[in-house]
Amino acid sequence: MSKKVTPRGAYPHTKRVGDFIFVSGTSSRRADNSIAGVEAIDAMGTKKIDVAVQTREVLKNIAENLASEGATLKDVVDVTSFLVNMNDFAAYNSAYAEFFNPQDGPTRTTLAVHQLPHPDLGIEIKVIAYKKLG
Repeated sequence: MSKKVTPRGAYPHTKRVGDFIFVSGTSSRRADNSIAGVEAIDAMGTKKIDVAVQTREVLKNIAENLASEGATLKDVVDVTSFLVNMNDFAAYNSAYAEFFNPQDGPTRTTLAVHQLPHPDLGIEIKVIAYKKLG
């Protein structure tokens, strides 16, 4: 198993309450503090943020966090996504559909936010999963 990302505040990655698992807002930040989906495009520090890449990495990070509770993405019942720019909705939606489908996937809410805890983040996602104990 890969090294986990350390939370950047006083909160756990997951919190189990009975059969429900709440996963804190998760980004595409890696254990080494680099951020997936960010590309420097010039010497002036301009960067391109690829929200599709970030969405995939976020969902992989969430899957890792769920695994620590004995659950998988198939156990997710509700998703809340926070996008910095709604112009990225199509890229996010397309990447999201690689993990979930409308027939039996979770409910979802997507919100536009002014910013996230790091300027290179275009998306953060939190989920609730349901997995019976034992």
